Amino acid sequence: MLDLRKLPLEAQLTALLDGEVSPEQRHELEQRLATDENARRLHEKLRHGADFGRRRLDDILKEPVPLALVRSIKSTQPPKTPIAQRATRPPVKLAPSGPQALAAALILFAVGCGIGYFVGSSPDADEIATTTSATAPANTSDWLGDVTAYQRLLIRQPRHLVEVPASQAEEISSWLTTAIGVPFRVPDLSAEAWTFQGARVILGDSRPVGQLVYSNADGDVISICFRKDAQPPETDDFKETIKDEIGLVTWHNAGTSYVLAGPSAEAALGQLAMKIATAI
Repeated sequence: MLDLRKLPLEAQLTALLDGEVSPEQRHELEQRLATDENARRLHEKLRHGADFGRRRLDDILKEPVPLALVRSIKSTQPPKTPIAQRATRPPVKLAPSGPQALAAALILFAVGCGIGYFVGSSPDADEIATTTSATAPANTSDWLGDVTAYQRLLIRQPRHLVEVPASQAEEISSWLTTAIGVPFRVPDLSAEAWTFQGARVILGDSRPVGQLVYSNADGDVISICFRKDAQPPETDDFKETIKDEIGLVTWHNAGTSYVLAGPSAEAALGQLAMKIATAI
């Protein structure tokens, strides 16, 4: 075990936070924290920085995987030559000496405490996040999450897809136009083997969303969802993402947000969305 007493206080406290100390070293550091106000303040800054870093990492890991990347991975062919038959190079043993290991440990401690101290010494991250959330426009991923949840619900109840069936076309038009406040036309997707089943009104980020539901002979279900834009979009471009088994294609036009939701395995989802954009 490395002698922490030879390291700066920041490195000692970083090791304590990371659980890289012996019981004796932990007891010694906890005693110092109990009596040294400066050490307690530094420890709190380092802990705050580590917590902030973990939260940011969790947020990054929650981001949806791009649909194109998932399809690329699924379509990758396995290597033709078995790995066991490939020529391998003899392993190179890289065993650091005692002084090299000590130097590496010191460098890692210094880097770790430096990052933690920098984050902890910067303006309060929670205050920045609170201020930003109060002034930034609504997060579009909130309503996309709701659309995804409703799409999963449709898949699980194929006998109850809609509130108003396709046979009542006039009622669907007047109902959704009034409820959503967006004029629209029901796209004819019969050439692509999708049959219009009817419509629903759902909630996306606590706001009304129109949902046009289609199915095909294989029992697959897609839905076109639309609502008024809360904020002017930065771009009208089509964007494809995937959330587990659900593929999403989003776009904007004339103050309206659109989402086409369907099976992630449907390779033509993007082309279908472009046709819908010209017809709706």
